[in-house]
Order: sequence, then structure tokens, then C-alpha cells
Amino acid sequence: MLGMHVSGKTVCVIGMGRIGQAIARRCHFGFGCRVVYVNRSEKSVEFPAEQMAIAEALPLADVVVLATPGGAETHHLIGEAVFTAMQPHAIFVNIARGDIVDESALIAALAKGQIAGAGLDVYEFEPEVPEALRAMENVTLLPHLGTAALEVREDMGRMALDNVIAFAEGRALPNPV
Repeated sequence: MLGMHVSGKTVCVIGMGRIGQAIARRCHFGFGCRVVYVNRSEKSVEFPAEQMAIAEALPLADVVVLATPGGAETHHLIGEAVFTAMQPHAIFVNIARGDIVDESALIAALAKGQIAGAGLDVYEFEPEVPEALRAMENVTLLPHLGTAALEVREDMGRMALDNVIAFAEGRALPNPV
């Protein structure tokens, strides 16, 4: 029942959009983490963060957080090669979309001890969660509830209304989907 102390560790954020930046900010200011990130474009942030290619970033990371958008371009972006490049003590966290990760490669990496553990809020074949993941003691599973807070849901409703109003007024949508 011993885990990794996060303070002072290196976190790799894959996908440095709004959510990725919020995670990186908390990791830096809250835990004194070194932040490295993988993103298609360079980002300007108010804290130290180094952009790297995924092959450079993974071997440095104690924690890898996946926060990239889903879609055809990112389907199985994370697979065997990624888990092979990670350190054996590293933790993989997926809060993005389930199908970005090749779940069978994740299960294999966890079972072999190739990585130390995983924290998952999404799954490749949601709502199904493989028995292999459910049985592992080095995996923390959540039921895709990353937005399950009253304030977040109210903000989501306001964002939707802002889009409807902008559309009705012929303006650009503030949050196009």
C-alpha cells in the first residue's frame, strides 16, 4: 500500500490544451513538479514547462497524464511503444478518451511490471471495463466522472447557452465542438 510521493517529480502532459495546462499548472505550483509536455503546437504558459517529442519526454517522466482530444488522429496514440519508453516506476493517467489508448497494450504493460500503475477515468470500450484492469491492484479506476461537480456542470450549461446565443446572433461560436 505504498505509492509514489509526487512532490518534485517529473510529469509529462500529453495534450497541452486548456485541461492539460490546468493539470500542469497544479503539478508545478502545487507539488513543485518539473513539467514536460507533448503537443502539436508550442504553448506559452506562466510557469516553467518544456515541450518535447514524445520519445524524449516519456523516459524522463514519473507520471504521464494523457489529456489530448480524441478522434481519428489520436486513436491508439498510446500503445506498446509508449509503455516501453516509460520508466518502470512511472504511473500512467488517462483522463482524455478511452480509444486513444490501446487498452490491451496497457494491460500487458501493467501485468509485466513495465510500468508501475495506471489511473483511468475512461476506457477503450466504455462502458465496459476489462476484468483484467478491474483485478489489478496497481490500477485505480473511476467511472468517467471527471466533470461530476455541480459547478462544472453549471459552467458546461452556460457554455452551451453562450454557443446558442452566439449562433442566433450570427457571431462566431465561443466553444465550437
